[in-house]
Amino acid sequence: MAEEFLTLMADLDDESQKIMSDWYKELQKNGFKGVQTPNLPFHISMGCFSLDKEKEVVEEMNRLAAEFSEIPVHLSHMGMFAGGKVLFAAPDMNPAGLLDLRQAIKTKTDDKFPWTPHATILIDEAKIVQKALPVFIEHFHPFMGKIVRLHLCAFWPTREIKAVSLKK
Repeated sequence: MAEEFLTLMADLDDESQKIMSDWYKELQKNGFKGVQTPNLPFHISMGCFSLDKEKEVVEEMNRLAAEFSEIPVHLSHMGMFAGGKVLFAAPDMNPAGLLDLRQAIKTKTDDKFPWTPHATILIDEAKIVQKALPVFIEHFHPFMGKIVRLHLCAFWPTREIKAVSLKK
């Protein structure tokens, strides 16, 4: 399978990774594994780009990492995308943080992937995700996390291109 697109991700801090990993472990204990990309850190996708924009996005990542400090995010609610195949945690929108980072991206994003800030917890067939929802509801709790780095990957298969830390 040939690569199809690039995704710029805003990776969450270690404590957030632990909390979200615990949610996923509870889902696994109850028989829900999902088909989401394995071994990626929990993140908020900031935009998708055509493959020909790789060099441009890498340069932009470097610029953004130099301009932005770590960004607090309040993962306050959960959701499911239309069609019921994706279960996620979602942040409050704070114009002095996550939204500013998104608006600072100047490289044209791929219109096939509109931006909805979220951190994917489970991707599977709708019937399976719907059965997982009560387990997620039972274990979900809002928390404050931080975006600590930007991370660029190409998809499918997954190819990690670059990661850069935001200023502390």
